[in-house]
Amino acid sequence: MPRTGIAHLPLHYGAAPRWLFERMVRLARQITLVLVEEYGPQEVLARLSDPLWFQAFGCVLGFDWHSSGLTTTVCGALKEGLRGLERDSGLCVAGGKGKTSRRTPAEVEAFAERFGFLPAPLVYASRMAAKVDSAALQDGYQIYHHTFIFVPDGAWTVVQQGMNEATRYARRYHWLSSGLDDFVCEPHKAICSEGRGDVRLNMVAQEAADCRQMSARLAGEPPEKLVRELKRLQALELPARHHLDLSDIHPDKLARIFLRTYEQPPADFEQLLGTEGVGAKSVRALALVSELVYGAKASVRDPARFSFAHGGKDGHPYPVDRETYGRTIEALRAAVERARLGQREKLDALRRLAAV
Repeated sequence: MPRTGIAHLPLHYGAAPRWLFERMVRLARQITLVLVEEYGPQEVLARLSDPLWFQAFGCVLGFDWHSSGLTTTVCGALKEGLRGLERDSGLCVAGGKGKTSRRTPAEVEAFAERFGFLPAPLVYASRMAAKVDSAALQDGYQIYHHTFIFVPDGAWTVVQQGMNEATRYARRYHWLSSGLDDFVCEPHKAICSEGRGDVRLNMVAQEAADCRQMSARLAGEPPEKLVRELKRLQALELPARHHLDLSDIHPDKLARIFLRTYEQPPADFEQLLGTEGVGAKSVRALALVSELVYGAKASVRDPARFSFAHGGKDGHPYPVDRETYGRTIEALRAAVERARLGQREKLDALRRLAAV
């Protein structure tokens, strides 16, 4: 199930009561350990990367189904629940909300020291997922939560969330290493949302490939050339409808970043995005020059689209997905069949969990 995605959630303030969170920790631990026992740790990563499964998991733990707090609370409960059980479960959880999210690389490195694996590829994956959703996909949401769940052999999933203060909605981004061919080209495959954003720039869209290539090429040009082009564009009478906004781009302030990319020219857009100091404004500036000067089109397509469990009988938000509906029925039928044949251990284990 190599699926990744995005979910929109209204902002809810406050925190889960302590008595509830303590139970969430215990239940999240037991459910995860059962899944590891039955299917292995990589299946847990796959399920967490599915925004619908993640949402259902939060509901099972007792959180509001549509609250932005579900993301941070579920990830926090999972991290606390698996603390000290990394060797038994095969799963390590790093990161979290706010300042904790910025400690993700250090936490990954600490796990590497304990369990003896190379941390660099995992640290890179964590940083690149955060960089894509904060700089390459400029959809109006400021990333403030980043949880990185992984197994020592290199498989991983990311659950991160951004906030849009104007709309009071949060958007959740899911990543999964399995099936991810390219960090900077359509990394989100199964995307879930009840709303669409006002996207200023989507540099990870398939149709933005030429713009990515041109941006990386321009990053290796002398900084004074790029600054000159940006100032020239600011002096032009551009159409009001143009999606790439020049208003908050200050060419002279970007010169220092362009000097860094000039001294160490990136081989491609992914390397450009990974360059220290390259953020949303420098990416947008390079996209501006790429499109308006060299004709390499950028994209403003919102990658989020409606996605519910099976659809609705009246076609809202879309017609019933018969294939998914059939798989759901088959999964339930198989579970009942096993129980009838005397293989009741799984059902008995689930019943015992109800007492937690």
